Amino acid sequence: MSKTGSDSSETHFGFRTVAETEKARLVRGVFDSVASRYDVMNDLMSGGVHRLWKAAMIDWLNPHGEITVLDVAGGTGDIAFRILDRAPQSKVIVADINAAMLEQGRNRAIDQARLGRLTWACMDAEKLALPDRSVDAYTIAFGIRNVTHIEAALSEAFRVLKPGGRFLCLEFSTVRNPALAKIYDLYSFNLLPKIGGIVASDADSYRYLVESIRRFPNQERFAEMITATGFRNVAVRDLSGGIAALHSARRI
Repeated sequence: MSKTGSDSSETHFGFRTVAETEKARLVRGVFDSVASRYDVMNDLMSGGVHRLWKAAMIDWLNPHGEITVLDVAGGTGDIAFRILDRAPQSKVIVADINAAMLEQGRNRAIDQARLGRLTWACMDAEKLALPDRSVDAYTIAFGIRNVTHIEAALSEAFRVLKPGGRFLCLEFSTVRNPALAKIYDLYSFNLLPKIGGIVASDADSYRYLVESIRRFPNQERFAEMITATGFRNVAVRDLSGGIAALHSARRI
């Protein structure tokens, strides 16, 4: 992290360097733009494979009983609905900094008659408006790479988890195989923005999303960050050769 002449800190927004104070606004603008087509684009971009990744996430979480789960950056409800399918007596707080994404999720919940055990909250992952030690599990899927300060988001996850509570993060990661990595780069940088331009009328937002994936720490580095926060039993599982990865840990 560097300093500008005005002594304000800088960070990255995709491959651009921006003031830290600007990143949240820029990210919010991206998701304001893509919210109405977000789920459709997930299917198109991944060929539906994101559904298998999310299923793997819920399998590893293995929710059951009357637990309280905080799903961060979960605006459209995709992870929350899967948790309720597996553990109908659970309660899920869906937190997202983006009101447009939460609106999409609430509308889906209404359509599916799922409102009873869901709470929708517009919250920043770096400043969760929840008490200490108040949730049994914390999940975040494809969201942590968009926060300005990853360490702050991890610290908040640790703070709100009960002792023994579970942290589970699904995020794009680093492809292990060089041949696959080359194909993945060609697809990501050349085709994804074009698909975003056609389907969501927003090539720039999808270009940012691709760039943000490349800027995110690799599996080992992110695991180190989780451990440094105070979590224990840190484990990583690669999905689709490292295109995505699941990171699991517990607050002991």
